[in-house]
Amino acid sequence: MSAAHILVVDDERDIRELLKEILEDEGYEVSTAENGGAARLARRGRRPDLVLLDIWMPDVDGISLLKEWSDERGPFCPVIMMSGHGTVETAVEATRLGAYDFIEKPLSMAKLLVTIARALEAQRLERENIGLRKYAPPVLEPLGRSVPMQQLREQIQRVAQHDAWVLISGEPGTGKGLCARYLHACSVRRNRPFVEVGAATLLRENSATELFGAETGGKLQYGLLEQANGGTLFLDEVGDLDLTIQARLFGALESGACLRVGGGEPVQLDVRILAASHRDLAREVQAKRFREDLYYRLAVVPLAVPPLREHPEDISDLLSHYVDMLVNQEGLAYRRFSVATQNRLRHHGWPGNIRELKNLVQRLLILGGGEDVEVEEVEAALAAFGEQHGAAGSAGDFDLPLREARDKFERAYLEYQLRAAGGSMGKVAKQAGMERTHLYRKLRALGLNPREVKLEDDE
Repeated sequence: MSAAHILVVDDERDIRELLKEILEDEGYEVSTAENGGAARLARRGRRPDLVLLDIWMPDVDGISLLKEWSDERGPFCPVIMMSGHGTVETAVEATRLGAYDFIEKPLSMAKLLVTIARALEAQRLERENIGLRKYAPPVLEPLGRSVPMQQLREQIQRVAQHDAWVLISGEPGTGKGLCARYLHACSVRRNRPFVEVGAATLLRENSATELFGAETGGKLQYGLLEQANGGTLFLDEVGDLDLTIQARLFGALESGACLRVGGGEPVQLDVRILAASHRDLAREVQAKRFREDLYYRLAVVPLAVPPLREHPEDISDLLSHYVDMLVNQEGLAYRRFSVATQNRLRHHGWPGNIRELKNLVQRLLILGGGEDVEVEEVEAALAAFGEQHGAAGSAGDFDLPLREARDKFERAYLEYQLRAAGGSMGKVAKQAGMERTHLYRKLRALGLNPREVKLEDDE
């Protein structure tokens, strides 16, 4: 696993060499550039985790470079400006353009090291907030005291100590994404990026750019593979990847390098891949819908997440967890599940697994009036869910091709969530467990207009 990569840009050779030596002694990986042109080339060759940028240089000043980089698409790594002749106006301009901090020369090494550590930590926390906002407060490990869940946690902890790639299988709603995040948190890469992408949310025409990045008009767009460099890339529902992208992804993973769209030089990668799918990918390989070489490259270590019906003894703990979470996060009134109610839920089949249980708890807290959740309420809620589920997936849908059937279900599901949320995209993204940008892409791909769905509901 690589350490944080710092790019030092300064036209004074002594400063570059001193900073490189000190930062490498501190455990960082360091590249240097003597001017703006060299800095551009260095960033094109490899995405840095942080840039130390001098302001006054012979070819282009640091403020101009900072503005140029801030105009590019994609995540913006922390930039710490350095200058021996800075002014308040210069510092304000640098901050407005996104610089993390401004340090005057001669440099105080103690202050610089603290600032670098804080900037990298702020970047890590920002990534976690983006990735885990919909799970806050974050669940650190898969819940449950049953034997299957204890075995699952132990297996994840063992696998995490190695850098092998992992293929996580399980039915929809079992918590495959949570297992991936827990595995990353237990690994030596825990302080490096964790980048999650749902394969189904990648638009076919832009998927290569999103995964591998692009170089257009002199500007860089870092792809998801580069954003995860040094850390972990989680490919959720990897079976949904287009075969063309599968081929290109295999080539990148096999060679340890990727080529940006429009780029001419390969970019070296150091990424751990975690993939997940609810499908039997071995059967998908036999049906020629998934590449055999990519399957064996991903499935170095298989990890199976059990469905909820195989560990019903954990339902009591799960109910308590989701009640507390929804009360704290959404301000819903606390309600208690009696022993009789819990017993009824233990005997439910849970086709939607833990996601279905969470949705049921949320519905009962929102619609219920009493302090106790009665068995009759649960029966009514389960019956209502069954009717909606049946409407979204009628018998005639089984005659459709798999992708058409899935699109039909996803459309019905998202229409329902939009109506239930009153058209609030933030609420839909949270309920569906999707990044808001991915949700917008999915709606566009399905031809759904959120405003139209909302207006239908208002009528």
